Amino acid sequence: MAVVSLVPTLTQRINLSRLNDIRVSGVMSSSGEIVSELASMAQIIEDKIYVAVGKDVKDSRMTLIWALQNSGGKKICVISILVPAQKIPFMGTLLPVSAVKEEKVREYRETEKLTMENILDEYLQICNQMGVQAEKLYLEKESIEKGILDLISVHGIRKLVMGAASDRRYSRKMTEPKSKKAIYIRDEAPMSCHIWFICNGHLIYTREGYIDQAEAEALTTSPQVRIPPDVGESSISSDPGELSTAQNLLSGPGSCHELDRIARGSPQGSIFSSCYSSPAFDSVSASLPRTITRETMLELDQSKESIASNQYSPPSVLDQNIDDSLCDQLELALVEAEKAKKAALEEAINRGKAEKDFLDAVRRAKALESLYAEEVKQKREIKQELGKEEAALEKMKLERDELMNELRLSLEQKLLLESQIAESDQVVKELEQKIISAVDLLQNFKKERDDLQIECDRALREAEELKIRQRETSSTSIPCFYSEISFLEIKGATKNFDHSLKIGEGGYGSIYKGILRHTEVAIKMLHPHSLQGPSEFQQEVEVLSKVRHPNLVTLIGACPEAWSLVYEFLPNGSLEDRISCKGNSPPLSWQTRIRIAVELCSALIFLHSSKPHIIVHGDVKPANILLDAHFVSKLGDFGICRLLNRNKGSSNDTTLLHHTDPKGTFAYMDPEFLSTGELSPKSDAYSFGIILLRLLTGRSALRLAKEVQNALEKGNLKSLLDPLAGDWPFVQAEQLAHLALRCCEVNRKNRPNLGSEVWRVLEPMKAFCGGSPSVQIGCGEHSQPPPYFICPILLEVMQDPHVAADGFTYEAVALRGWLEGGHNTSPTTNLPLAHTNLIPNRALRSSIQEWLQSHR
Repeated sequence: MAVVSLVPTLTQRINLSRLNDIRVSGVMSSSGEIVSELASMAQIIEDKIYVAVGKDVKDSRMTLIWALQNSGGKKICVISILVPAQKIPFMGTLLPVSAVKEEKVREYRETEKLTMENILDEYLQICNQMGVQAEKLYLEKESIEKGILDLISVHGIRKLVMGAASDRRYSRKMTEPKSKKAIYIRDEAPMSCHIWFICNGHLIYTREGYIDQAEAEALTTSPQVRIPPDVGESSISSDPGELSTAQNLLSGPGSCHELDRIARGSPQGSIFSSCYSSPAFDSVSASLPRTITRETMLELDQSKESIASNQYSPPSVLDQNIDDSLCDQLELALVEAEKAKKAALEEAINRGKAEKDFLDAVRRAKALESLYAEEVKQKREIKQELGKEEAALEKMKLERDELMNELRLSLEQKLLLESQIAESDQVVKELEQKIISAVDLLQNFKKERDDLQIECDRALREAEELKIRQRETSSTSIPCFYSEISFLEIKGATKNFDHSLKIGEGGYGSIYKGILRHTEVAIKMLHPHSLQGPSEFQQEVEVLSKVRHPNLVTLIGACPEAWSLVYEFLPNGSLEDRISCKGNSPPLSWQTRIRIAVELCSALIFLHSSKPHIIVHGDVKPANILLDAHFVSKLGDFGICRLLNRNKGSSNDTTLLHHTDPKGTFAYMDPEFLSTGELSPKSDAYSFGIILLRLLTGRSALRLAKEVQNALEKGNLKSLLDPLAGDWPFVQAEQLAHLALRCCEVNRKNRPNLGSEVWRVLEPMKAFCGGSPSVQIGCGEHSQPPPYFICPILLEVMQDPHVAADGFTYEAVALRGWLEGGHNTSPTTNLPLAHTNLIPNRALRSSIQEWLQSHR
């Protein structure tokens, strides 16, 4: 009689209770009946199907539809992973999360969650349209594939449907997942999860799964039942089809049972033996160890056969075949089997506990490993911070030593200078005699100056009358005081803002050197977050395009779309750079310094005399005073200037005030303006006084007025004069020092008026320094006009400049002749003109007229 040994590995998955209803009296005639009975007993627990979808409903729709069509009535759960964005949109750009306020980040995170809920609701609507009630589930994670693995682990997912690749990559030859996420899930997901990979509504690949991870390990590690060596091939079932059917049933999806062997053949020719119907015997059979000796198997067969005969054969047959010894052996075997079953159960429980303890230990180890890594990182950061602090302390020690050394040298220099003062007294007496002789020469210069002033006043009146007439004749024209430049031209002039062309940078933005319309220019790009916003940009454009003075920077054009200002290029940089001899540049002589002071005073007087509004610069400092190739000074940066209404019948500028928030550089700001917020022309006078002291001493602006005041009181002014400027004339230097201190009075009412008192002192010194260099520029090789004064058509200095649609400026007569000749393109770029309107460039015309007057 043959015995079939069926060893289940996971009895909780298959209902074996119906085996108790099989009676020996109904001995099955073939193995097919056993297979049929086992199939009817196997009940696979239906699991919920989880469908992984993405943010794009259009891409994941076919995957969800496939799952709905092939669910077989199982429940559906739509899952997705929300990956928090690392950059958040803010003011038209994307900023890192660390650069945005926490409140804004929380608001954006709530928006992300709401968007995810809406997307999942769209998927649920698709399920409802197909008559399926579904659930939704999502998880926040830094990566999609890791989030799906976490969902599989936390929710015990056993059936998963997900995309294999983008639908656009689908082809009929596709047999493997293509996306990195799908490949990662296929390789890393637990073996207990059965995964279908879908692309464009087609099943591409299936990764078989087991009931759970422990069962998968049991299938790969459990030993097979050994067949006794004396049992031949003839004892195995002769019907391989039936045997295969049984094996497939027991090892199919949802079950991990295996049909180990068909151990013995029957001498009567029957294929399988009948099974003992006792539940105890069934449980013993189910818990038998996989390695069974030949003697035990023979004894069990004989015992089962004899018991079956005793219970179901006629009494006469039972009396003849009962063997007491076999019954005893069977009872012992049953007891042993029961003990073995209990031991196996205990071992399984212990093994489960051990596996759980092992997993807990692994999790704790990972947590400890993470904590250790974090601690190591914190220690490393602390060590780096300590290293930085030690380096900073070392640097402070070096700086302290250097300061002490400088102090020692200064004391030695002070003693040396004091000894030289006594020697200089004799020189002073000699210089006084020379000054007396120079007074006569100054008087002659003054007479010539008066004559020139009369002629200049006459010329100014004529120019003013001419401007009035021009305004009357062009009152119907479109007002435009500057040339508008496109952003493309700005990029081309700076070679797409090449860093090597950057010549300056500050809180306002960056300054680039460039070539624009064949002219060397300086381009100031205002930073969007700088203190100078759109209103300050527009104010500087309007001021510089309406006023013109030899000592104010020339505005060539502007680009409103990029907040860019285009000035004439001044190669000698700022007065701040020249006082500090930046780049090892030669120091300014005392003659040049006095001349710069005269020019600056002239420019401020011009601004304070402007009509109908007085212009107060508000930020006069050496960094905003630029020098051309011949060290002629030009005041710039009118971004925070203020226009004051002139009070009728009042000549006292102290009554002209403007209340505003204090802006500018602290060392040069009017103290009364800082305390009250009242800006007046006397605020510019204070800044002028500080600059005058810096020209005299070459020292820092902080506490400079106090140092000069102490030196004058002690009669020690020479010790403060900058020796790099040369041998200062002491009388003029002392006169300038007193004038500068008056300008630096804390109370603005005590400061002198620039137009009357200060100019009366500075004007004679202009002749003493060698005259105005603006006249010298017109001599020799320096008489060439700036390139932007030249008409591109006539190649001559323009008399009546007008701006065409291409943005270039031409002589009006030449441009009209070009258009009347049938041309509709630009004379410079050869591109079609958008229109033929001409706009007068009054700012450029004023500059040309001033240049022509100075070169007559």
